[in-house]
Amino acid sequence: MLNRGYAYTTVILSKYHGHTLLSHLASLYPHSTPQAWQEKLNNGEVTLNGITATGNESVTAGQTLVWRRPPWIEPDSPQHFEVLFEDPHLLAVNKPSGMPTLPGGGFLENTLLRLVQKQTPGANPVHRLGRGTSGIVLFAKTTHAASSLFANWNTPKIQKLYRALAQNSAQHDTYEILTPIGLVPHPRIGSVWAAHPDGKPSKSLANVISRAAGTTTFEISLYSGRPHQIRIHLASIGHPLVGDPLYGLTGRPLENLPGLPGDGGYLLHAQFLKFHHPLLESKSVLRQLCHPDS
Repeated sequence: MLNRGYAYTTVILSKYHGHTLLSHLASLYPHSTPQAWQEKLNNGEVTLNGITATGNESVTAGQTLVWRRPPWIEPDSPQHFEVLFEDPHLLAVNKPSGMPTLPGGGFLENTLLRLVQKQTPGANPVHRLGRGTSGIVLFAKTTHAASSLFANWNTPKIQKLYRALAQNSAQHDTYEILTPIGLVPHPRIGSVWAAHPDGKPSKSLANVISRAAGTTTFEISLYSGRPHQIRIHLASIGHPLVGDPLYGLTGRPLENLPGLPGDGGYLLHAQFLKFHHPLLESKSVLRQLCHPDS
């Protein structure tokens, strides 16, 4: 079934001032070649400051660029979630693996956000899990709850635990991982988050739960919130997630690049979340004990 299509809107930044619109589109959305973008322009899908564009225009800082993507058939994803907790301010759900939290990467309607908002229109996620990651996603139902949780999310006031099945048998029982995370080149999408010496400071604590058949099950605490942090951090210490199609032993993309950031196949589960309720004088603890391979 076709979705409704979507209008992608951006504002031209000063660093792109004077570029041709066609070259700007090809760099902004590298999933399509310049030739493909010219076809979209010829079909009238792109406007610049409200005027249908040809691609030959020189862009100016501050202009509004809109690509009106026609309706498309989205990839399949699970169409269910489990409510773990709900009150007038918050909603916590158990997201299945294979479902994106937010629109992106070809997904618009087949997302957790759309499914939740069909039942609770005002709910918005405080954070996100990768498409292949299962487990707890917390939604705020009010502006006050959202602002309070956003302010504290990557601080010690919020405790987050994940369980992951990783390659290779760990030599130690505990690992403090401080590998910086930054953007590195990716030939298919321009760039991807990965281990990078000049990246942003990042911290995870990984404790061994069990070892079996050349694999290790870890419980991981996050002390920062970088994209794909657990996948990158465990890979950077020699323990990529079992089935991860993107990251290799160093925390960098695999050389043959079999996967994209959103691709699944790995086993990672958000199992525990502890925080101060934003409006009540109490602590909230959410625990979803699905094993990562469930």
